[in-house]
Amino acid sequence: MKFGTKAVHAGVKPDPSTGAIMTPVYQTSTYVQRSPGDHKGFEYSRTQNPTRFALQDSIAALENAKHGLVYASGLAAIDAILKLLKPGDEVISGNDLYGGTYRIFTKIFVDFGIKFHFISMDDVSNIENYVNDNTKLIWLETPTNPMMNIVDIKGAAAIANKHKVMLGVDNTFATPFLQTPLDLGADIVMHSVTKYLGGHSDVVMGALVVNSEELNDRLAFIQKASGAIAGPQDCFLVLRGIKTLHLRMERHCQNGRMVAQYLRNHPKIGKVYWPGFEDHPNHDIAKDQMSDFGGMVSFTLTEDDKEESFRIMERFKLFALAESLGGVESLSNHPASMTHAGVPKEEREKIGLLDSLIRLSVGVEDVDNLLTDLEQAIG
Repeated sequence: MKFGTKAVHAGVKPDPSTGAIMTPVYQTSTYVQRSPGDHKGFEYSRTQNPTRFALQDSIAALENAKHGLVYASGLAAIDAILKLLKPGDEVISGNDLYGGTYRIFTKIFVDFGIKFHFISMDDVSNIENYVNDNTKLIWLETPTNPMMNIVDIKGAAAIANKHKVMLGVDNTFATPFLQTPLDLGADIVMHSVTKYLGGHSDVVMGALVVNSEELNDRLAFIQKASGAIAGPQDCFLVLRGIKTLHLRMERHCQNGRMVAQYLRNHPKIGKVYWPGFEDHPNHDIAKDQMSDFGGMVSFTLTEDDKEESFRIMERFKLFALAESLGGVESLSNHPASMTHAGVPKEEREKIGLLDSLIRLSVGVEDVDNLLTDLEQAIG
């Protein structure tokens, strides 16, 4: 089944009681049992909910996965992965990643005895330098947030398999429309569903997909025991959003390409970070593992001028200044003071995250209007 058909139909069946084509919102906490333990497969909505189950099946189908689990947020999903570990275990992570991920690693799980290595993964062979007997998880984003670096998932998977280590991939920026990391050898794929999968800036949610029965059972137990579940109304909204994911991603990619090219030719812009450029590091890997290059673009000014970056973002009329990304509307973000403010300045600068860096989530508006907005804001 092709992706667009899966997006519309996967995980969704007409309601058997009414024939409703949309999955109902099962807004209930509990379910009546005929006799103790004799029920219809549903006991309590922290553990089972039909709306949530439909969404989990849908996301799993999009990722070519056997199992899907959804959580109250993307960080709740990452939290569940880290609860697979124990004190003394080590994690090898990319050094360019979402600030909230860095925060939960360094401010929460370090205190539980987990050790983290933050390394460059532009050349995945670098991972080998940090693997030891305590390594239990390799964690990567690709494209990365916010520097748009590309990591070779197949290469990382080969290293993880060699050392019998789990490989987790944050696939939020790419979405399953552009890449499916399980097919490339990953063990766990994470999404901030808040972003492209929901697509309309009205939901906060996270998801995990896996193929392993054993891993799914462990994660499902953590979901049940820790209780960071997604509610049925939010699941309904994401089920609706997924139906147009393929259509939205096509426009995000088209607009992202036009915006990146415009910025690269602008005399006031320094560097533009977008993996579709042929001279972008690992562009060939991006071409191999992605079907297109997405709608996320980051750029700096010719001078590292934080105040001028602020003035540009204040002048935007369509690129709304806000946290998050992946919605139908275009957004601008200043990572150094917003999404990545919790990352120490010296660590940000090591990866090129300057104070003048602006991250754009290019929406699905008419691209001519977006380019006009960039022109008037940058000057």
